[in-house]
Amino acid sequence: MPFVVILFSLLFLSEPDSKVTWLGPTEVELGSIQKMKPVYVRFPFRNVSQQAITIDNIRTGCGCTAPEWSEAAVAPGDTSSILIEFDAEKTGYFRQWIRVYIHDQRSPERLWIEGEVLE
Repeated sequence: MPFVVILFSLLFLSEPDSKVTWLGPTEVELGSIQKMKPVYVRFPFRNVSQQAITIDNIRTGCGCTAPEWSEAAVAPGDTSSILIEFDAEKTGYFRQWIRVYIHDQRSPERLWIEGEVLE
């Protein structure tokens, strides 16, 4: 029985997995955009952990999506942001994922952009 109590405590009293809180939507609808004309989306966040954090990497769903971020550590309670450039080469509907890998965080943060590319 003590094992069950310890397991229960670890599951429900442990620190949340996410070290950041997003200060805006994590899914952004870009609406209709023009082909071959870049659009930019900024995703601001706050460090809600007790330690400084750094972004190790950001991966995107296609080569038409490029991330930009600071490699500087973000102190507890401080804010920073990620800038995403989307430059479509094809027309039509799109929904692209962005995965943000934060140092010592088990799961990546997930962001999305979507819209329609016109000729």
